[in-house]
Amino acid sequence: MTDFAATKAMFDLPEGVIYLDGNSLGPLPSAAKDRVANMMTEEWGKMLITGWNKAGWMQKSTAVGNRIARLIGAEEDHVIMGDTLSIKVYQAVASALEMNPSRKVVLSDNGNFPSDLYIVQGLLKSLGAEYELRVVDPEAVAENITDDVAVLMLTEVDYRTGRKHDMKTLTAKAHEVGALTVWDLAHSAGALPVELAGCKADFAVGCTYKYLNSGPGGPAFIYVAPRHAEVARPALSGWLGHEAPFAFDLDYRPGRGIERMRVGTPPVIQLTSLEAAMDIWDQVDMQDLRAKSIELCNLFIAEAEAACPELELASPRDGDQRGSQVSFRFREGYAAMQALIERGVIGDFRAPDIMRFGFTPLYIDANDVRAAVAIVKDVMTNDLWDNEAYKQRAAVT
Repeated sequence: MTDFAATKAMFDLPEGVIYLDGNSLGPLPSAAKDRVANMMTEEWGKMLITGWNKAGWMQKSTAVGNRIARLIGAEEDHVIMGDTLSIKVYQAVASALEMNPSRKVVLSDNGNFPSDLYIVQGLLKSLGAEYELRVVDPEAVAENITDDVAVLMLTEVDYRTGRKHDMKTLTAKAHEVGALTVWDLAHSAGALPVELAGCKADFAVGCTYKYLNSGPGGPAFIYVAPRHAEVARPALSGWLGHEAPFAFDLDYRPGRGIERMRVGTPPVIQLTSLEAAMDIWDQVDMQDLRAKSIELCNLFIAEAEAACPELELASPRDGDQRGSQVSFRFREGYAAMQALIERGVIGDFRAPDIMRFGFTPLYIDANDVRAAVAIVKDVMTNDLWDNEAYKQRAAVT
């Protein structure tokens, strides 16, 4: 069984803080400080540019991708790191559309993260007026997977409510009508077991700065199924995705397999930080993590509802139907969250009225949950949120 007390000791967690926002930004793995410092002084500092060869910097994108592959049920050598999640969404959707040229519809839902929708809107405008982004309610996705859909693009876990799509069922339905799938795992990777190969997903993307704890601005990843790896053409034809980048040819030739999905220079410092986090993940069984996550979320829901009847549960009550977060609606959710943060319980807010709490068993336990609920009860029962200072919106909510 996974020793979650041991993993908790591997993070730098500020004294007096209960951190329930790892679904937005994971905390600092203690080992990352020395690992990054060593990379900067011993590799960058002493090796200078020779570090690309001597320290293996160029191979990090694939090596780290393979470590993440275990957590998302992907085949070896079919996950590559680099760039941002928005860029990886663009790559995946553009490639999938080109592989389905007779169709012009991308289907998504209104629970998707807006950035994914923005990226597709921009892509489709570039492709022409005949292309359409069709957005439906999450519950209506299955019935809208029709034979004019080219690509089904969904975030597996809704960033606001934690509602979880059935990847296997929806992927199978998409394939039945000849559509390809792009799954965003931003709130899945490190939160719950994912089986990309088992579900026969076509493409998947995700970030690493949430549950995977790579640090702010950490690199994203992209997965391409083996059956597509030599076919999918990268719309963003970056030099490191070239078959022979250091031949400096003037014409692009895609690299082999997943390597063609490289775009720019690997972010070596952040990949080094992510390696330190992956050392923790290597000790975690994803089934153990999922069971503990559901247990913690269920405890939080039961205790919070008993203590604070004014909070309305926005997440699915059934643990199997949600990710590793719990969301409550409250009319002054932003102010209430600021009051909680000032008292040491850090969650976050999503418009218009969602108070969002993430539960990561790697460093959150039942004692943390009960202590957090006691503070939530104090803030809600005594209207401590009703303070003008708490109602002034910051740039990041």
